[in-house]
Amino acid sequence: MKDIRHVGMDVDSEKVVVAVAEAGGEVRALGAIPYTAEAVRQLVKRLGPPNRLRVCYEAGPHGYGLYWQLTRLGVRCDVIAPTLIPTRSGDRVKTNRRDAEKLARCYRSGDLTPVWVPDAAHEALRDLVRARESAKKDQLRARHRLSKFLLRRGLRAGASGKAWTVKHLQWIKTLRFELAPQEMAFLDYLHEVEHAAERVARLERAIDQAVEAAPAQMRALIAGLQALRGIKQVSAATIVAEVGPLSRFARPKLLMGYSGMVSSESSTGASVRRGGITKAGNAHLRRIVGEAAWAYQYRPAMSAELRKRQAALSEEVKELAWKAQHRLSSRYRRLAAKGKLRQKITVAVGRELLGFIWAIGIQVEKEQQHLRAKGRAA
Repeated sequence: MKDIRHVGMDVDSEKVVVAVAEAGGEVRALGAIPYTAEAVRQLVKRLGPPNRLRVCYEAGPHGYGLYWQLTRLGVRCDVIAPTLIPTRSGDRVKTNRRDAEKLARCYRSGDLTPVWVPDAAHEALRDLVRARESAKKDQLRARHRLSKFLLRRGLRAGASGKAWTVKHLQWIKTLRFELAPQEMAFLDYLHEVEHAAERVARLERAIDQAVEAAPAQMRALIAGLQALRGIKQVSAATIVAEVGPLSRFARPKLLMGYSGMVSSESSTGASVRRGGITKAGNAHLRRIVGEAAWAYQYRPAMSAELRKRQAALSEEVKELAWKAQHRLSSRYRRLAAKGKLRQKITVAVGRELLGFIWAIGIQVEKEQQHLRAKGRAA
């Protein structure tokens, strides 16, 4: 349509700066409005019919509240990936007005990349799994503080076996220090380790409850991904919360690029140069897939726990998971035989694991569509 108006919004916690790119070519700033629901509603009313508006703003800490409000008003809205906004070399002036004008101009020309906006169920689950990830990081820091405190006293975990097992913690609790300040510091470090462990356990129980209460399609996808070796419920819930419907990726390579686990490249003419992974993607997805990839250093096998996770799944999903074990385990051993670093091998295996995650996700979504069709027919 020739009379479409493209609107760019620069959002902060107090106000929204608005700019409009007219169909005829003019880009102008409209000033700032308070960041309230009523002010946004009045702005939409002033700009014209909602079906002729195209609004965008950058993804950020304010979430998707503005997106949902504009969508309810009948306005098409896109949330833009900030790192993919084109930037001119030498541009050193940055203001809210200029940012809004740039958004409107680039949005009209089609140079912006929108992000996937999760629905309420995905966003709630994502908040929970990220809270658990933060708790795990805090637990690691608490353990490091205590272990380094003991190391300064010449106390090591060699006699108590592997670090942070039940036996190791029992040994730590038997320790005593003569000086009162050291005893107080030790007890405080130990309390933080125990508190962090309780926090992680509490959040993992909450994730189990959230998965049980999730919509049927999400539960089915989480269960399907657990057919893969190295992916249990917390990992599967993290992947689903971060990625959403896997069918939004037309092919596996797009999911690999979304994770940032693809090689960087700087090629020109006959010269082809590839470097490390780009890391230009979802860091949470990249971390969880990298952890799962370590499981494929072992030979293909079906443990009792893995067989239990696969019990209620379709034969097609089980076949994909078994194929993943053979292919990825073979790839791991082949790269290890060439003398590659284990970290690089894990990244390569994790990137290929994403292809199997995509395939299982597509298969589960097809099965869910078939079940819904049968239900409607009945």
